[in-house]
Amino acid sequence: MLWSGGVAMAEDLLIGPRGRRFCLGVLTAARPEIWTLAFGAAMSPGDNRLMDELVRALGSADALAVAESSGSSELLTGLADAVDSARYWQEPDETDQLLTRRPVLTALGPVATSLSGSLAAWLRPSSVALDRQCFVQWTDEHRLPPPSLTGAAEQLARWKASTVADERQAADRPRDPAALWSGRWWSTPALSDLVTTTRSITGLGAIKLVLVEDSLGWKSAMVWPLEPASGSRIYEISEPTSWTSLVARYPLDVSLAKRHDWWRTTRVEGPWLMPDWSAVAADYDGVHLTVAGYLTTAGRYLPVGQSGTVLAGWNPDETYWLNDVLRPGTAPAEWYSNESQPRTWTGNASKL
Repeated sequence: MLWSGGVAMAEDLLIGPRGRRFCLGVLTAARPEIWTLAFGAAMSPGDNRLMDELVRALGSADALAVAESSGSSELLTGLADAVDSARYWQEPDETDQLLTRRPVLTALGPVATSLSGSLAAWLRPSSVALDRQCFVQWTDEHRLPPPSLTGAAEQLARWKASTVADERQAADRPRDPAALWSGRWWSTPALSDLVTTTRSITGLGAIKLVLVEDSLGWKSAMVWPLEPASGSRIYEISEPTSWTSLVARYPLDVSLAKRHDWWRTTRVEGPWLMPDWSAVAADYDGVHLTVAGYLTTAGRYLPVGQSGTVLAGWNPDETYWLNDVLRPGTAPAEWYSNESQPRTWTGNASKL
């Protein structure tokens, strides 16, 4: 199993596009000159001189020392870069393509090994932190009511009906997967109004404040601590096989709806499957994507029998709650972005 005992092999971390980007992000947070070299090599893939310089920088003793001494700030910065650059509705960007080249992967190997241990020690990425779950409510435009903690069954039923209808309607879309068409590229029960949570960590009300894919640049949020009921059944997506096993057990055919987006991000032509979340809810109350699961799984083509799947649109450490097992915790707090780089947030106890 990946990350067993808090340590992952380098190949575990480098196997997925987000994991590779995480390694580069941690290094460039401490050494901006590496980012300058990586950007140049990505923009000029035929420039062997730039590639050689980048490989030397990545393989230097100093770069490895940076990885070995990385603290929570550098790790969070690297994760934020991996999350910010995720895209499932178009081709991988130039940097993600650069990070697939063998000389770069070889140079990142020792760094990845060191970072996997640092990350495991910092965030317990192999399990959900049930005692620190928080819901993030973006409040840039107006204050909203507390999160609704009931009605999950109805929300999932609406999600299933809408997803099935979308697949049926997608039959009228172009058959060519390369056609310029985009649709519902995510494989989560997004837009279902289900509550999602991430853990709080020291100095940050919830990890989702800085780790959210396809962010709209929110600058203020209310963070609501929530408490799962004792005995809540949690499924952990901690590695690629955790995801493919879930898809195989609760398959939902989305070959037509995902045809164009998932081809662009993987260059693989379907058929495609994702989990039927309404069926998953019969056996599990929540599904948690670990940090390790995100870094090794998100954005990859993964076979499931004669079909394939992509984990797309799911933030690291995020849990989707499929049943009504949450209750309010301590008082919520308001958090405000400091608009810094790397991003930081300041929290104040809410007066609600």
